[in-house]
Amino acid sequence: MAKLGKRLKKAWDGLDREKLYTVEGAVKELKARSATKFDETFEVSMNLGVDPRHADQMVRGVVSLPHGTGKTLRVAVFAKGPKAEEATAAGADIVGAEDLMEDVQKGNMNFDRVIATPDMMGVVGRLGKVLGPKGLMPNPKLGTVTMDVKGAVEAAKAGQVEYRVEKAGIIHGGVGKASFKEDQIIENVSAFITAVIKAKPTGAKGTYVKRVGVTTTMGPGLKIDVASLEAS
Repeated sequence: MAKLGKRLKKAWDGLDREKLYTVEGAVKELKARSATKFDETFEVSMNLGVDPRHADQMVRGVVSLPHGTGKTLRVAVFAKGPKAEEATAAGADIVGAEDLMEDVQKGNMNFDRVIATPDMMGVVGRLGKVLGPKGLMPNPKLGTVTMDVKGAVEAAKAGQVEYRVEKAGIIHGGVGKASFKEDQIIENVSAFITAVIKAKPTGAKGTYVKRVGVTTTMGPGLKIDVASLEAS
């Protein structure tokens, strides 16, 4: 096991690595220890008892955090005509059709979320090999292929977070900033965990939520008592 540096040693000072915390307890400890020069991100990681190689064990979805993420997402929208105007009015950063497709093909991808109207999926489909690996491909199940462009853009800007289980059965996501009030972080963390629990796939057998951890960008990772989550 690698040795801890001075910073992490100080961050772990007074903490028990094996202790299981409630969400409230973990957030309180981590927030008290956040002393970096930048605004650290609170992150949640969940180890699930699923094998995402099987379609009926895939866990993927979106969750609107009560207090946003503290990060401003850049949103790109593939739309034409009135829907393009609607996207712009709703606050989309980039709006286009074939012209936007060509920009992306050239490597211009200055955005964090992609939304498209159904009629534009023929164009967006050509970008599958570019957007897919980055998790940016619009998907009806995630609400990013929709005629409600205004609602989709506003949700993304308000702090909607996408989550998707990785090969090892792990899901992680940023759920706020250390500068948030303690109760705001707690509510965001709880909302993320609850969303993943509710997204339990039909093919999941045995223990679904195996481990849960909360950490900050430069801080220690604290284990959450899964039993306390189930009780709440």
